[in-house]
Amino acid sequence: MMRTIKTTCCLLVLCLLVGCAGSQGSAYEKDLLVVGFSQLGSESDWRIANTQSMTQAFSEENGYELLFDNAKQKQENQLIAVRNFILQGVDIIVLAPDAETGWDNVLSEAKAAGIPVIIVDREVSVEDESLYLSSVGSDFLKEGRLAVDWLEKELARQGRNDEEIKILHIKGTDGATAQLMRTKAIEDGVLRQSLWTISAQLSGDFTEAKGYEVVRDYLKNDQDIDVIYSENDNMTFGAMRALDEAGLSYGENGDVIIISFDAVREALEYCLEGKINLCVECNPLHGPRVDELIRQYESGAEIPKQTYVEETYFTRSNLSLEIICNREY
Repeated sequence: MMRTIKTTCCLLVLCLLVGCAGSQGSAYEKDLLVVGFSQLGSESDWRIANTQSMTQAFSEENGYELLFDNAKQKQENQLIAVRNFILQGVDIIVLAPDAETGWDNVLSEAKAAGIPVIIVDREVSVEDESLYLSSVGSDFLKEGRLAVDWLEKELARQGRNDEEIKILHIKGTDGATAQLMRTKAIEDGVLRQSLWTISAQLSGDFTEAKGYEVVRDYLKNDQDIDVIYSENDNMTFGAMRALDEAGLSYGENGDVIIISFDAVREALEYCLEGKINLCVECNPLHGPRVDELIRQYESGAEIPKQTYVEETYFTRSNLSLEIICNREY
């Protein structure tokens, strides 16, 4: 009986090994490039659109075999995923990092294995920049400065330059590039504008549920708000629900000016309705851009170390149903 169990186990192990070899073999036979993609999570509409763009770009039809891992917003999961990609001997690793720091060791391991790494969306802070091949994403500081410049002009248009302006700041995931740079922009703006005050900085973790929770709890004690500066649309949706429950008006004709980032379709719909004053675009469609970088790299061409995406902003005045309906995310 024991021998039968051992034989069965050996056969199962052999089948697994053959299956793995068969999977790799099929990629080699079809001359597919094996890409390991560590996505940080699925916390927002933006992230879902980003994942879809990446998986579509790395399809078999485009010459790829994709190994995908969702880290569920935990850096430790991403470290495990990257090390698994290294063990599996992928051709290239694509990493959408949860935070900027903590990557030196695992990227050193990838470099030692001869596997190039492309950073997508957020950035990494490492001592040796040769540990990654290239970085593709948004200029988050530029996005934040665009929002702050707009706010200055909007308050001037409303004749409120001599008023004290209280800003409720809803931050994204601490340590993420988007959070760091968008936060820097509003903090720099407050330093420049003597009558602006950040009443509170609440951590919404880029999710609607957390955005709602922290704003709801804040409004129980303080409802004196002139501006909400929310670092992504999903947190904004949560904040709007909390404002509704508290009986506070917002948007173009409301008591609270709302500034939001990402400009996903639902946020633009609210913007067209006048419920969100400003949507700053953050384009998630990085798949084709990363695909192009990989093809350039494979051909031996020199590729840029940093690529920023061209982005814009939306208010009710420059939006239309046509723009919203034609949007891919």
